Amino acid sequence: MNTRRLLLPAAIASAAALLFTGCVDNSTPPSAAPGGDTGASIAVDEAAVALLPEEIKSAGVLVVGTDAAYPPNEYKDADGNPIGWDVDLVDALGAKLGLEIKYEIASFDKIIPSITGGTMDLGMSSFTDNAERQKQVDFVDYYSAGILWAAPTGSTVDPDDACGLKVAVQATTYEHTDELPAKSQACVDAGKPAIEITPFDTQEAAANAVVLGQADAMSADSPVTGYAIAQTDGKLEQAGEVFDSAPYGFPVKKGSELAKAVQAAMQSLIDDGTYGDILAEWGVEAGAVKTIDINAGT
Repeated sequence: MNTRRLLLPAAIASAAALLFTGCVDNSTPPSAAPGGDTGASIAVDEAAVALLPEEIKSAGVLVVGTDAAYPPNEYKDADGNPIGWDVDLVDALGAKLGLEIKYEIASFDKIIPSITGGTMDLGMSSFTDNAERQKQVDFVDYYSAGILWAAPTGSTVDPDDACGLKVAVQATTYEHTDELPAKSQACVDAGKPAIEITPFDTQEAAANAVVLGQADAMSADSPVTGYAIAQTDGKLEQAGEVFDSAPYGFPVKKGSELAKAVQAAMQSLIDDGTYGDILAEWGVEAGAVKTIDINAGT
């Protein structure tokens, strides 16, 4: 199990300080947010293009589903457009494959069904690749993220001893469906109070609940928690260390050749340095991988 601390660029941290309500506000990206025209100078990788399913290649468009509510991975700018380091990676992926990226914003739990139903080609919402999800889709794994808790500054929250605490999460994330239920059951089995798991529609709302004293702590993926801590101007702090590292994957239709095309294009982005540059620009390079795998999250 790897432990690490994620450091965000100083410009992002200072620009994201809370100014008015003392709560997290992800509706507008920081003025110094990285990103931009990511794919402008990226050459098409013809070997990766050759692996594309014919219907996607001929259409020239890759339909990508995202909930855009998990900063800094994927969230919305002031105009409601997706932004974040995941978005920059997918923009670069589109450039490598010579495809236009069409983003469709949907709730997290609707994305995989939309892929299996054929209305979306690829998902981009910080999906943890695991055996259960692999029953429905294939994953192209591109990043390693762990779980990290945050709590009010000065508190003594311990993620390994959280029985009886109220913990905020974004609904349908791994933390909501797997991590916290398991921890809570362990509490009950030990004769201790269960954890009160409190899901919210967005990560912003989950972080705000802790800032406002409505929850004792929050649990999220490590880059997301690091970003939330930076935004709260000292009101939140890391609780414990990063644990349970697992791969993020882009889900695609099971058995589709798209997985191999995306794998090749993402590996090309690693090999030419674009991948590393994007992660470094957002301050999340601690989770970088060297090899793009398919369905490695077992």
